[in-house]
Amino acid sequence: MSQWIPASEHAERRRRLMELMAKDSIAILPAAPERTRNRDVLHPFRQDSDFHYLTGFGEPEAVLVLIPGREHGESVLFCRERNPEKEKWDGFIAGPEGAIEKHGLDDAFPIADIDDILPGMIEGRSRVYYPLGRDQSFDARVMDWVKVIRSKVRAGAQPPGEFVALEHLLHDLRLYKSANEIKAMARAAQISAEAHCRAMKRAREGGYEYQLEAELIHTFMENGARNTAYPSIVGSGVNGCILHYIENSAELRAGDLVLIDAGCEVECYASDITRTFPVSGRFTDPQKALYEVVLEAQYAAIDAVRPGNHWNMPHEAALEVLTQGLIDLGIIEGPLAGALEREAYRPFFMHRTGHWLGLDVHDVGDYKVGDAWRVLEPGMVMTVEPGLYVAPDNMDVDPKWRGIGIRIEDDVVVTREGCRVLTEAVPKNIAEVEALMAD
Repeated sequence: MSQWIPASEHAERRRRLMELMAKDSIAILPAAPERTRNRDVLHPFRQDSDFHYLTGFGEPEAVLVLIPGREHGESVLFCRERNPEKEKWDGFIAGPEGAIEKHGLDDAFPIADIDDILPGMIEGRSRVYYPLGRDQSFDARVMDWVKVIRSKVRAGAQPPGEFVALEHLLHDLRLYKSANEIKAMARAAQISAEAHCRAMKRAREGGYEYQLEAELIHTFMENGARNTAYPSIVGSGVNGCILHYIENSAELRAGDLVLIDAGCEVECYASDITRTFPVSGRFTDPQKALYEVVLEAQYAAIDAVRPGNHWNMPHEAALEVLTQGLIDLGIIEGPLAGALEREAYRPFFMHRTGHWLGLDVHDVGDYKVGDAWRVLEPGMVMTVEPGLYVAPDNMDVDPKWRGIGIRIEDDVVVTREGCRVLTEAVPKNIAEVEALMAD
């Protein structure tokens, strides 16, 4: 059972989704499959985010079916039956009874019976909502069920006439986080903040990137977060200029910066934090100059996260500060308007300033509605992560800048009044970072 999201909230999500579905329709959503790591060893199971959102059910071999108006219950789960012998080896199985009692489903059947039961549920429904193309083997099963219905057309069976991507409706619901979801994300942020602080304190000349990664994972697990939200990035020196660096094997050297982009997940809800700090505990003057530009850009972007502003406004605010900073340092030429127009910042800042955050670290939800940027509303959660990266082989800049990579990232909730930073417990101004490392 979930510590953070009650079964009643999952039920309410299913109800809201069914309100958006067409009459005489059905939605079918499979759980995540178990995946082989090597030979007979499986990867740790992680539930599909959409399935988790609607059920809170943490087992594989399950299928959720939503049938608005069904007399015997609108939400149906097919899942594994209880098996005492199997449970001795692999752990507790909820079974159909547990799905109803503990997870609030209206009805449940053994997964072994799905081929016999589900075609009859699909029959007579004009529209099927389904995540098309996500799992080819399950796509084939769905088509087989439709073929069964079509084979009985002369006997009066009515196959569905339309398939619609389930994500279009479901992902718009997921974009707005409830109070319980934000509490879970705040807990993930709190644990990740502690992990980043401990990694900063551990950094020493002659140590290794993987030792800092170990500090992160230790803190995650020590606080009950069993999974990282994504592979941790621990990039020292020039590795900080590689946006998705995950090798984490280099030696830490005096005079270098370390860029750590890491976060845990709590009951599948992600956190995502980046901090950049000096191995020696003190920034050099060039590092300090670039860092202050990135920090100022982040403050400007966070200030633009408020209801009524559109999605791109924090990015635009960060771009102005970053570009002006690069001009002031003599790295690119001004004036500001011309530099922005020709994207002179692009060799040094090549990614967006943020993304949605939730059950996925790059969470679902459209960034544009039609041709217009989406307007920010309370309950949306996003990252704010400007950066500057000067490639070590960039011969167009003064050598003192080369090989410096800096990113600062926080998790931000849009509130009625403005925004709330969930990850502010990790120091980020220069004095605070240096004081923490000296402690």
